[in-house]
Amino acid sequence: MTREEKATVIEDLTAQLADNPNIYLADISGLNAVDTSNLRRACFKANIKLAVVKNTLLAKAMEASDKEFGELPEVLKGNTSLMLSETGNAPAKLIKNFRKKSEKPVLKGAFIEEAVYIGDENLDALVNIKSKEEVIGDIIGLLQSPAKNVISGLKSGGGKLAGILKTLSEKE
Repeated sequence: MTREEKATVIEDLTAQLADNPNIYLADISGLNAVDTSNLRRACFKANIKLAVVKNTLLAKAMEASDKEFGELPEVLKGNTSLMLSETGNAPAKLIKNFRKKSEKPVLKGAFIEEAVYIGDENLDALVNIKSKEEVIGDIIGLLQSPAKNVISGLKSGGGKLAGILKTLSEKE
């Protein structure tokens, strides 16, 4: 690879890192061709970009990026696959589901909305992260529940009052 090609790859990686708020680094070495193909297919269905990258080029792209990756460049050893997603927990869920059949992929680290996670032991925590849309939905549900209680109380109270009046009118 010539210097110009490397510079182009670094520029592309830097742009991808800037455009995506959720970045996962995984090790998929050791997967056979069928499993690798299945992983790529699953990533495509989940709207996750999967790319195998050179560690040195990715490290240079991280340095050139405006984001603060913390200790994430230190995990760039061995084979590294870059997973980019709009949803914070989608790659973690995909990795967890895929590992039901295979030992790989192994999570090396993740950068989620400016938070850095290092190591495979954080996979369960990453699966449980809620997306922005899920959090907004939870908040709207919480805000609506008191109003629903008031409305149902008013409706049921009105029915009781009408029943009492009807009973009293029939007694006379």
